[in-house]
Amino acid sequence: MYPLHREREQPIFSTRAHVFQIDPATKRNWIPASKHAVTVSFFYDANRHAYRIISVGGTKAIINSTVSANMTFTKTSQKFGQWADSRANTVYGLGFATEQQLHQFAERFKEVKEAARLAREKSQDKMELSAAALSIAAPQFSQDLSDELQSPPVMCVNGPEDKLFRSQSADITLSSEKERIKKMLSEGSICEMNLESELFTLQDSNAKLVAALHEANANVEQWKKQLVAYQEETDRLRDQVADLEAHGGQGPSDMLKDELTQSLEELENLLRAKDEEIRILQSKKSNFHELEREREEAIHRLQELEMRNVELERRVQNSEQTLASALEDRERAENEVQRVVQILDVKIFDLNDLRQSLVKLISK
Repeated sequence: MYPLHREREQPIFSTRAHVFQIDPATKRNWIPASKHAVTVSFFYDANRHAYRIISVGGTKAIINSTVSANMTFTKTSQKFGQWADSRANTVYGLGFATEQQLHQFAERFKEVKEAARLAREKSQDKMELSAAALSIAAPQFSQDLSDELQSPPVMCVNGPEDKLFRSQSADITLSSEKERIKKMLSEGSICEMNLESELFTLQDSNAKLVAALHEANANVEQWKKQLVAYQEETDRLRDQVADLEAHGGQGPSDMLKDELTQSLEELENLLRAKDEEIRILQSKKSNFHELEREREEAIHRLQELEMRNVELERRVQNSEQTLASALEDRERAENEVQRVVQILDVKIFDLNDLRQSLVKLISK
């Protein structure tokens, strides 16, 4: 029986990197699994006590690797690392933008690996206790099995056979319904994983934009002061040019006039460049508001998906209850068939005695 309540996996760490996989043919060359940097996250499954590394590109899972105690993450360069997954029969490689991101991922991989080792040891302890309990119950199970094998074959009796057929049909129907609901839950988990990855991406972009806006706001005040100083310098130079033109000097005054004109043009060009930078920063601010709106929409979709998962869990619970009742009906039908078989055995034995008695009478 499946658990009545399923806790979804929780993300514990996320970063962005370029994903590669080893070429299965050569086992030497790297094949890019993503065209650009994607989100790579560590997830923790509270039900199975397992850790997974997951990366989703669009609707496709690029990485789905369960971390085990015998895995090792190796740094092959300042910004590149790799690890081998024997279950997936491949080697994953990650290329980071900075050395610090690689170091953070390697440290988190080491922590998750240690946690997986501890979880595995606890699981082995539980398995040893279960093995001891099974060894105690094994003789009784063997006796029941031998009794069942020695029992006479089931004869064709219409009533019990029809019950068995109906029970098996109901079991098959319930099994197919359970598989369909499990598939729906799996699809819901993938959609939820995609939304969480999208939410992490938006949060990352949001943090970068906030940092850029803070830096821009700090620089705008400085640029405004520089603009005021440039304007004052421009006005002063214009006044000097006007004074020189009023005096109408020649020779060196003409050279000074040309230098001042050139300086004035350079200052005007600088003013236009600063105005363009201010306009670009204002456009980035509008993009920040748009990303905020997209992040809120992603959160809303994530909430709707969680509500859908709750409904699916409720349906799974109802299916499990229906399956349990069907199994009880099947067990009752099997008991009824066993009882009928025993009665038939007695009747057959009586008929054999009667036949032998008739043969003796006829022979006399």
